Amino acid sequence: MLPAMRAFLPLLLAVATAACGACSPNSVCKVAGPINDPSNRTLRRNIMSFGLGQFCQQMTTRSAPLKLSADAPVIGRFFPQHCIQQTLDNGDLWVQFDGIGYAFTNLSRKVTFTSAATIQYNQDFRCASDDSIYAYFDTRAVSPPDFRIIQIEQPVANLVQNWIAPFADSFGRQMVSGQLAQGFTVIQYTDGSTDFDVGHLPLGQRPVHPFNLHGSDRITVESQRTQVYSGERDFIGPISVTDNGRAIYLTMQLEGAQGVDVFLVPKNEGDASLQLYINYGPAGPLAYPPRFQDVLRYGVQYQRAVPVPPGMYYVVIDNTPSAGQVSPLAGLPFGVADTGAVVNYAIQIGDAP
Repeated sequence: MLPAMRAFLPLLLAVATAACGACSPNSVCKVAGPINDPSNRTLRRNIMSFGLGQFCQQMTTRSAPLKLSADAPVIGRFFPQHCIQQTLDNGDLWVQFDGIGYAFTNLSRKVTFTSAATIQYNQDFRCASDDSIYAYFDTRAVSPPDFRIIQIEQPVANLVQNWIAPFADSFGRQMVSGQLAQGFTVIQYTDGSTDFDVGHLPLGQRPVHPFNLHGSDRITVESQRTQVYSGERDFIGPISVTDNGRAIYLTMQLEGAQGVDVFLVPKNEGDASLQLYINYGPAGPLAYPPRFQDVLRYGVQYQRAVPVPPGMYYVVIDNTPSAGQVSPLAGLPFGVADTGAVVNYAIQIGDAP
């Protein structure tokens, strides 16, 4: 379910293959006999157990895009804030977490919420024919999520909240439950890059992204399609940059609007802006001026490299009149004729130009 979780995979693989010295992490596919054999399930579980201690730590450092279906654009995000975990007697991973998030509907506009749930994962991995590792987190059990509304942006909807709240609450429960119930697949390729997909991806199959960028020495952090209605913004990340001399590379394409603003902000400043966005209805100014800002125009593929020092960052796509240069037309009541700005994007980390 959560892209945040893909970051722990290199950790467990590095530990699991430490005895191989200079071998590549994917050399685990070449040792201990036929690793994919059903009789080696215990061995695979033991290998994965080395890295599962980092699961909660990694889960709480990234957000999860929310969609109505696998091929639909992102219409919101969930930001895990707290997480506890344990390995059950049968070897499954049990995780309990909570966090905050937002989502958009034409009827209510922005709905912000808190949510909490527990999940039991039946985790395993397999090696593809090219030695790519597919780590599977199939959902064994999911508790009904505790979904609670913080704000409903649409002023008219707020006046009749007793009517709109059940709709938004039901929508949120279905969206969060649907995402949790699908589980997720993490892939590590032989070049060390990782990838992610919701659900159980067949062995050897690759996820579909708006931009499939191959043959690069850059690390792809996220590649998605997001829909940002007028008056709204989307916080992508946080994105971790660990070394000096690096840059965040942005590749984007805009549909459905003439222009939107693109910001890059450090995590602590972005967290302050995100909290304001969650707690209040209409989006106001950012809490701090962005460190980088630019305009994404319709019909032109956008590519930028933004050199940054080590740290954590958000990429913010802004379709509001309260920040940046672009001032979108105000949406009509209840989202009439507002299809939103749709942005295909890929975010990568690589050496600074």
